[in-house]
Amino acid sequence: METKNADLSSLQINRNEKLENPEKKGRLYKLIGTTLFLVVLLVVLFYGWKNLTEAAIEVKLSTATLQSPSQSNAVLTASGYIVAQRKAAVASKGTGRLVYLGVVEGDKVVKDQIIARIEDSDIKAQLDQAKANLNLCQADLHQAETDYKRQVELLRTKSASQMEVDVSEATYRKVLASIEVAKAQVLQSEVALENTLVRAPFNATVLAKNADVGEVVAPLGAGANSKAAVVTLADMSSLEGEIDVSESNIEKILPNQNCEIRLDAYPDHAYPGFVAKIVPTADRSKATVMVKVGFKNYDQRVLPEMSAKVVFLNETSSNNKESIEETKELLVIPSSSIVKRNGVQVVYVIRDDKAVEIPVTKGKDLGEFAEIKSGLINGDKVINPVDDKIKDGVKVSTK
Repeated sequence: METKNADLSSLQINRNEKLENPEKKGRLYKLIGTTLFLVVLLVVLFYGWKNLTEAAIEVKLSTATLQSPSQSNAVLTASGYIVAQRKAAVASKGTGRLVYLGVVEGDKVVKDQIIARIEDSDIKAQLDQAKANLNLCQADLHQAETDYKRQVELLRTKSASQMEVDVSEATYRKVLASIEVAKAQVLQSEVALENTLVRAPFNATVLAKNADVGEVVAPLGAGANSKAAVVTLADMSSLEGEIDVSESNIEKILPNQNCEIRLDAYPDHAYPGFVAKIVPTADRSKATVMVKVGFKNYDQRVLPEMSAKVVFLNETSSNNKESIEETKELLVIPSSSIVKRNGVQVVYVIRDDKAVEIPVTKGKDLGEFAEIKSGLINGDKVINPVDDKIKDGVKVSTK
């Protein structure tokens, strides 16, 4: 038979080759992946359940702020502006073109100093005419007086009638009246000439130049294209702070109460001051009362319209120095927010809903506050107060 003669060598098993089963290999990889997934899932579920079951500690926050050492004695802090109590927009009493201006911004002037002049040629002409008219009247006086005396002598000798004497007397008195009118006209012209001069009303400093040479100036800016004020002056020795205090806090302010004035332009310099006046009216639109604060002493850096912050101090404050204080503002936080852990002073801030420990360097104590020299910056929020439950990494929430 043909089957008996068939070649069966191709049916031999090669035992040197590795047995490979793709289906079995795939099931193995799937089993390993499933196992790893279950392990990761169990870990995630464990820590997730732990975080869910762990209750967050409710805390309060305080802000690190800059303040002066005297603010520990403060009863109120308010803001306002520096204002000159003697200030004037100086204008000409006459109308005309400005021909001379002798000052610029920053110049110091004394009382009655001529700071500007308007054209005066027409006024001088009127003055000359008034003086000439006065001379004419004085010449008529001599003739009228002589004629009157002659008529009186003639009346004694019956050479003149009483009517002639009366006429000469009337002429004489009319000339006297004309002289008075002429003198008044001269005085009027002299006043008008004086009005062409713009003088300083008091010792002051020029704050602004409101008109230039060649422009027309007029009292109250009467013309559409005319200027009213020539310069604006201020007495720099009359500077005071005008501070808006809320109606609800006005009871904390007393006359002559000590305070500290700090300008926004120079925050590191504190000027000692006092309450000069409490204005007896309120601003209904802002619900505030104006308090005028005087300086005990200040320097040339203090200028009108500067913004200022005033700290009103209690009666026990020792801020009675007559000299300028150069006190730098300190970064402070409540003392109750600082604790010592492992021999190091620390505070706690919140990051990702957890308390984070921050080492700090503490400075001087300021009542309920403490100075922080390093570790925080202005505006940082710290947990306050801190108890034994607050630790690094503890879950917290704000109230």
